[in-house]
Amino acid sequence: MTAPIPRDIPDLPAVPGPPVLLPAPVPATAVVAPVRRPPAAVFRLLTAVAAAGGVTLELLLGSPARVLSYFSVQADILLAVVMLLSATRAWRARRPLPSAVTGATLLYAVIGALVYHLLLDHTTPPFSMTGATAPPERWHAEWAALQVLHVLVPAAAVLDWLLLTPAARLHLRQAAGWLLYPLAYLAFSFIRAAVVPPSEPSRHLYPFLDVTAHGYRSTLANALLLGLAVYALAVLLVTLDHGRPSPTRHRL
Repeated sequence: MTAPIPRDIPDLPAVPGPPVLLPAPVPATAVVAPVRRPPAAVFRLLTAVAAAGGVTLELLLGSPARVLSYFSVQADILLAVVMLLSATRAWRARRPLPSAVTGATLLYAVIGALVYHLLLDHTTPPFSMTGATAPPERWHAEWAALQVLHVLVPAAAVLDWLLLTPAARLHLRQAAGWLLYPLAYLAFSFIRAAVVPPSEPSRHLYPFLDVTAHGYRSTLANALLLGLAVYALAVLLVTLDHGRPSPTRHRL
């Protein structure tokens, strides 16, 4: 036998407004499953193949020890690996690589392209990764390798960022960490110059880091200016990443 319902229960106060939704600490990617992106996978695979092809062509034309010492070659190797992993994840509908990794590879590829076109393309004697003393002839192997490494591959990386990657993934706190590799490369360049014999033509890989010609004070000043420019470029990429429209609603 159930007890009678009392008649003197007070009315509950009305809710003054809709409940306030607190920001959830769980990212959207934890609850929204990624989808397969065959076009993105194919584009990134082609970019990885182009980067690997440009590096391979340079290795065939010059000394591997010398070619692998250049910043742009190392950046393109890193880009090839990251693009290959990103292509696999886009094809298999897996979570994307961390933005700190993809942003760093984009930054290094753009740095290599800008340094080549602004500081090396018109130097005398001509810049060469293979030790050639004459400017590379257009449409020949050395010219093609330089164009692939410093034009085609960086342009493909920028297009992937603009057209195939969701916006607002990069963060300003990552910019300082991206400078670690350029700083490590600067130290590597100085150590290599100290170890390689002075008679070796490739002792100094870049003219603006030639300690013999400029001295340590001017060389370090050049390195400082380049470091500031790299950090400014990193901040610019982050700013543009948060200001550009997102090309897709899904994370690739």
